[in-house]
Amino acid sequence: MSQQTADQIPSTLAAPTTPPRDWIAILAKYRDPDRGRSIFEMLITAIPFVLLWGAAWYASSISYWLTLIIALPTAGFLVRLFMIQHDCGHGAFFRDRASNDWTGRIIGIFTMTPYDVWQRSHAIHHSTTGNLDRRGFGDITTLTVREYQGLSWIRRLGYRLYRSPLVLFGLGPAFLFIVQNRLPFGHMRSGWKYWLSAMGTNAAIAIVAGSVIYFIGWRSFLMVQLPILMLASSMGVWLFYIQHQFEDAFWEHDPKWTFHEAALYGSSHYDLPPLLRWFTANIGVHHVHHLYSKIPYYRLQNVLRDNPELANVRRMTFWQSLSCFRLRLWDEKSHQLISFADPRASARA
Repeated sequence: MSQQTADQIPSTLAAPTTPPRDWIAILAKYRDPDRGRSIFEMLITAIPFVLLWGAAWYASSISYWLTLIIALPTAGFLVRLFMIQHDCGHGAFFRDRASNDWTGRIIGIFTMTPYDVWQRSHAIHHSTTGNLDRRGFGDITTLTVREYQGLSWIRRLGYRLYRSPLVLFGLGPAFLFIVQNRLPFGHMRSGWKYWLSAMGTNAAIAIVAGSVIYFIGWRSFLMVQLPILMLASSMGVWLFYIQHQFEDAFWEHDPKWTFHEAALYGSSHYDLPPLLRWFTANIGVHHVHHLYSKIPYYRLQNVLRDNPELANVRRMTFWQSLSCFRLRLWDEKSHQLISFADPRASARA
């Protein structure tokens, strides 16, 4: 472990005695998915999602408030579907690639996420997370204090707006899933595969949505689908945010950056209550996921149970995570994410 990493870890988040790289051999035994368990997980996620969607539509004839209430758990199941798609993208849900890929592509119709485009973007995210020299692809834009102070006032304002909760967790998620995902942004010149993924997903969305609209009408469809999609997308972006945007995260320049340290110390252990842990498919055990992404989500809790020294690494509860709203800039001197109001944000202008 680098001296920088050892110095920046508070005593309450002490590093495990096992070096980050050595965890790979330890975690390998958890990697093989169980096909029966994976099918079961798919069924108990997809079937309730469809039934709740139908219930939300039926409830609209009684009270739209009831529809909005039902939309909340429906969005939770949509988030869980996305997490299954996420495991498929890592080759962790089934043993064979074809089952993973086609399951992920079908789910992508409902999550409005072209599977192959997302898979490549997410792979880049995993290979560059915490690297200050390779930011900007598949992650949330984060500036250092020095970079922020070097901006013009109009670009500072733009960055402040981008990092505001309204944009990050409201307008941004809706734009990402409804608009941006319709084209293979970031892979426009990377070959036909990513265009086929985006256009194929768009066509499948049109067929599924069109079929539902044929029976219930476009107004009823939008009144049900939009709240579910808005809630689910905001939940998903919040989870992605909290997994890497916390005070004692790991950011480093090449060549000090290493994959294993960034995975273990740059990813949080978001220790959610059991119900939320189930809906989010254990994605809160994110440090373990980044260390060994081929572990199925239903085995991540087993990893913590068998390896308790991992349980407190970058651990935060739901209530503790709410304070991360204010963190906006990376301070390279203290190796911490800080707020705009922090004196360190202006002291080094």
